[in-house]
Amino acid sequence: MTSKHPVVVSGQALTIENICAIAEQNQTPALSTDSAFVKRIDKGAEFIDALLQEEGCVYGVTTGYGDSCNVSVPLQNVAELPRHLYTFHGCGLGRHFDSQQTRAILMVRLNSLAQGYSGVRYLLLQQIATLLKQDILPLIPEEGSVGASGDLTPLSYLAAVLAGEREVLYQNKVRPTADVFAQLKITPLVLKPKEGLAIMNGTAVMTAIACLAYQRAAYLSQLCTRISSLASIALKGNAYHFDEKLFSVKPHNGQIKVAQRIRADLQLSAEAPRNDSRLQDRYSLRCAPHVIGVLEDALPWFRQFIENELNSANDNPIIDAEGEHVLHGGHFYGGHIAFAMDSMKTAIANLADLMDRQMAQLVDTKFNHGLPANLSGASAEQAMLNHGFKAVQIAVSAWTAEALKNTMPASVFSRSTECHNQDKVSMGTIAARDCIRVLELTEQVAAAVLIAVVQGVELHGNQELLSAELQTTVKQLRAKISFLETDRAMEQELRLCIQLIRKRHWSLYE
Repeated sequence: MTSKHPVVVSGQALTIENICAIAEQNQTPALSTDSAFVKRIDKGAEFIDALLQEEGCVYGVTTGYGDSCNVSVPLQNVAELPRHLYTFHGCGLGRHFDSQQTRAILMVRLNSLAQGYSGVRYLLLQQIATLLKQDILPLIPEEGSVGASGDLTPLSYLAAVLAGEREVLYQNKVRPTADVFAQLKITPLVLKPKEGLAIMNGTAVMTAIACLAYQRAAYLSQLCTRISSLASIALKGNAYHFDEKLFSVKPHNGQIKVAQRIRADLQLSAEAPRNDSRLQDRYSLRCAPHVIGVLEDALPWFRQFIENELNSANDNPIIDAEGEHVLHGGHFYGGHIAFAMDSMKTAIANLADLMDRQMAQLVDTKFNHGLPANLSGASAEQAMLNHGFKAVQIAVSAWTAEALKNTMPASVFSRSTECHNQDKVSMGTIAARDCIRVLELTEQVAAAVLIAVVQGVELHGNQELLSAELQTTVKQLRAKISFLETDRAMEQELRLCIQLIRKRHWSLYE
């Protein structure tokens, strides 16, 4: 459902949640029409025009790009330069970013330009806002950015579309931009000096993907916690592994939070009679707060890194129209996003590994404390024919292995490019794409283990003794996916569960 309150782009700080709401079409974007804001944006473009009239030398305006900055461009050719920039960068490959990701990219780039330090016209911001409002989505290939000098190649597809070129996704059909613009009576932009560079020379792609990754990671942390609570019940675990006093002596805040959530799920309180005859559970139960807590403790600094980048001017050069300065620097460098994404994917892959180990316990009669082999729900007469979650457990292991394999940090693979001008680059966009892949795989693991652990809880019976929160989770799952009594192909049910996870279907913790 779309909120009545739009997300207003005015140069003021936006949040990760703002970007995700636009990406998911739960809110609409609105570009501020405040006269002071419009004037501040246009002043940057006017300052560039004034410099040109004075025949000033401005990188990317009267010079070539990158290593070609020592090549002067005559004033009569300056107007042609932006089109050349987005044209020769039209070499992206791989899959295209999906609709959610593309909306996020447009919104992040719009917000960066709205900071007022990029030397572009308000008209350019309006054109991006029109794409968002009409849901005209540039087809942007995922591959081709080294993350400094920003996301040049992927963002060239936005620049070209603003000028009426290349292709877009509109009403679920891939069409030439020119045709869609003609149909909707949208006038293509002729980019002015600095505008091509301002659109492309920034971190919008990696930052947009990081916003979406953050939201998925935060939800997975909570879902993994709920799965761990159910696993403790299914495996008849020792609830006192999550004792409040125990966690007070190693006071990592995220770890404490996870333990508190599990205690509430297990209805464990200081007044409850102790029943800890099982002295110590295996680590995948006993240490669940310690594993999940790493991600919980990292989320605040992930947010800091991502939202600082989101609300920054990150192209080059920076245009200070008020002070009449052109500041040459390297704000297009995506090192903070690269580090956040490399770190996030490691924390997320550890959740996959945790759930994989819980799954291994659930299906194995040597460790599952009385559950049937492979969590089979078959009757005694049919038991010899049925294999329960045997294949699902193998698949969980495969997905986990792939997630773990993808934790190699992308940020350490800097390559010298572009005639050694871009000789140290961030690889931030590759890190963000890797993080999304690890999230996808971990969501697959979570879907499978959630279905399995609910089966385990039900096989033990006494569901009426579960906390209200756990009963709700079980009921929400069973409304969509039935108990596995006899063997059936689980693919479609797994796919459904994954989609429900990505829609944050399960009500979890406050």
